[in-house]
Amino acid sequence: MTTEFDLGALLAERGAERYELHAKHLNAQLPRMLRTIGFDKVYERAEGAHFYDADGNDYLDMLAGFGVMGLGRHHPVVRKALHDVLDLGLADLTRFDCQPLPGLLAERLLAHSPHLDRVFFGNSGTEAVETALKFARYATGRGRVLYCDHAFHGLTTGSLSVNGESGFRDGFAPLLPDTAIPLGDLDALERELKKGDVAALIVEPIQGKGVYEAPPGYLRAAQELLHRHKALLIADEVQTGLGRTGDFYAHQHEDGVEPDLVCVAKALSGGYVPVGATLGKEWIFKKVYSSMDRVLVHSASFGSNAQAMACGLAVLSVMEQEQIVAGVRRTGELLKSRLTALVDKYELLADVRGRGLMIGIEFGRPQSLKLRSRWAMLQAARKGLFAQMVVVPLLQRHRILTQVSGDHLEVIKLIPPLIIDEADVDRFVDAFTAVMDDAHSGSGLMWDFGKTLIKQAVAHR
Repeated sequence: MTTEFDLGALLAERGAERYELHAKHLNAQLPRMLRTIGFDKVYERAEGAHFYDADGNDYLDMLAGFGVMGLGRHHPVVRKALHDVLDLGLADLTRFDCQPLPGLLAERLLAHSPHLDRVFFGNSGTEAVETALKFARYATGRGRVLYCDHAFHGLTTGSLSVNGESGFRDGFAPLLPDTAIPLGDLDALERELKKGDVAALIVEPIQGKGVYEAPPGYLRAAQELLHRHKALLIADEVQTGLGRTGDFYAHQHEDGVEPDLVCVAKALSGGYVPVGATLGKEWIFKKVYSSMDRVLVHSASFGSNAQAMACGLAVLSVMEQEQIVAGVRRTGELLKSRLTALVDKYELLADVRGRGLMIGIEFGRPQSLKLRSRWAMLQAARKGLFAQMVVVPLLQRHRILTQVSGDHLEVIKLIPPLIIDEADVDRFVDAFTAVMDDAHSGSGLMWDFGKTLIKQAVAHR
């Protein structure tokens, strides 16, 4: 019997049903939301930092799949590596041998973190965080982990316990007994550490929700406090790692910071195969895997699979050979400086912040009476609606995909592929300027759409 399966034919036959299939069989709120804000596009293909629809129109991607597409879509080197590993027909995931690719990828990753010694490979960012939480608890013999207000570390139960946004946590209790402290507050950290039951502090060097950076000197001082109280520092670099902020890891912007555990994922995948990695110090791994009886005490069924490892190796090769990190510093500074120059021009624009190609654009209360009344109307309905009003015309009129940085935040986060160029920067800044001009005119399509958002917000209270 010959089995036949033609993926191209299946997509040709059923691809047009994409939104209906999702509404019927998956999360029905997603297509509903996309249709409400006019994001229900049909993208046919993608390359680099651009999508293309059936008519050949190109869309600039300033979202990178929430940071997954660090090298853009379908980078030829990563694509070839995936074809190669499939063609090799390796004896993968036997569970009882040691394949070369995980060791090779671990070696390459650790070269960027010389103070760390070992790696555990899982399948996602939240799984990398779960690993770090487990390892910290076991290594210290303590049960409580501190995290920062507004933090995001994933949505599985353990990582949800260190999530600083109540909107994600509500309804999923009981969670693990962890404690939130303000980002940058060393006094709050020390008060908790003095209780003697803290295993670790987990922190994003730059928070994804709102793009808030740890204050200068905070990570180093926090590390010293933690170690004085025999607790660990966990750096969540799932989004900020692998060049995103203009250094290989964001914590490396501050001298002397050497986290005990580092979580990475997203861009390591090359945009193809999910992968997460938890890097840690030798003594921590030795405690967790202390004997042959404990050899599988923490493992993942698909962890270290050949396809993910091949993609990770290809990604690191591209980053080194194409000098991606240096390019991020140059392009990120250009983008940030051009946006910062607009703050004095537009009263609705409050701040531009971030590092490298992780930039937050924050909007705030205007001074003029006409704009102030419209702003107040939006805020009364739901905080965050103005930022959404900016995101929508960027896509609908200028074919640029962006995102609001978090629920109830008037912040747009830019995390484009790390390979965007000066022409892409020009395109975004020109489009953003046009949208801001429209917003400050006090009339037009943008404010008409705002009325639609208000109706939706009020209806769902």
